[in-house]
Amino acid sequence: METQPNLLLEGPRGRRLCLELAMELDSDVRSAVFHLGYELDPGKGTSTVLFALSSGGSEASAPSEEPSVGDLAAALRSIDASSITEEQLAAALQRAVGTARYWQEPDGEDVLAGLPAITAALQPIAGQILATHTGQAWSQEHQAEQWAVDWRSAEDPAPLPRNPQEVLNNWAEGVRSEEAQAALDRPESVYANITGTWWSCPLGIIRTVGAIPAALNLVEDSFGEQEATVIPVYGAGRTLEIHTAEDWISLCRAYPVEVTASRRHDWFHTTGRNGQWVIPDWQRVASEWDAVHLTTMGYLNTAGRALEVHADTATVLAGWDPDSTLWLTDVVREAEVPRQLWSREPNGDVWTRTG
Repeated sequence: METQPNLLLEGPRGRRLCLELAMELDSDVRSAVFHLGYELDPGKGTSTVLFALSSGGSEASAPSEEPSVGDLAAALRSIDASSITEEQLAAALQRAVGTARYWQEPDGEDVLAGLPAITAALQPIAGQILATHTGQAWSQEHQAEQWAVDWRSAEDPAPLPRNPQEVLNNWAEGVRSEEAQAALDRPESVYANITGTWWSCPLGIIRTVGAIPAALNLVEDSFGEQEATVIPVYGAGRTLEIHTAEDWISLCRAYPVEVTASRRHDWFHTTGRNGQWVIPDWQRVASEWDAVHLTTMGYLNTAGRALEVHADTATVLAGWDPDSTLWLTDVVREAEVPRQLWSREPNGDVWTRTG
């Protein structure tokens, strides 16, 4: 088994976490990543435009000598990360999750973090992260106390859904129908400008998180919600833990459903792989497991990678937030304690309990 720092650096979200933390710790690294990331960004000059401000608020000129990948690698190796704080780690994790995108090419910073020289230079930082209390907690398994998050207004209360079997039956029918229709309607060329379903998990079943309010900021493809109703829940049953990519691969190998036609375009863009794709058949997974929990380390190691299931098939874990649990059977109950109301300012990161 790989060492823990390597597990962190194998995944694009884990590498981005380390790079974000390095930028938090060193302003020169931040500047170098800013310029190098722009040069590597697939949207350079179009969807991404280089615009920097000096500390006084006026437009800043580019440095007289552009930083190189070698310069950045050397700067990363020189960082002393021995005194990193939980607040810095939380901010870096939030940005790593928030910049995930599985429907287009990775952004310039993700590309930069994936260069072999930069990944190697991030090794000491990865080791320091995992030596912290927070880093160690990222491998923690599903806990009894959980929270379901309802992003609707508190003025629109709703009970927890109690029909997972019906949802999964409809999901399975929908996946197969979409796949058949996509095979007829969509071009086989992965270079076609086509997008569609890109996530790997069913929508509509209960999904819970283990930490509030931290989890409110750890949302892929967030719509920037400013209110959340947080529901305390408890559940018991057979829980599968996803600690590493191997756990996800094993699940896909045991219960595969093909999604090549419906996801080939998006997943080619995000991984560069062209071939057959599968995800877990969640309807069949529910026959063995009541719940599946993705640890934070499992997320950082696994999300966004093209992972070989068999010689001719691969999978991607996408659209599943860290330290969250999917409940596949009707074993979750709302606890007999009040729901909590949380809110934040527009574009803010700090959530405040309001009820």
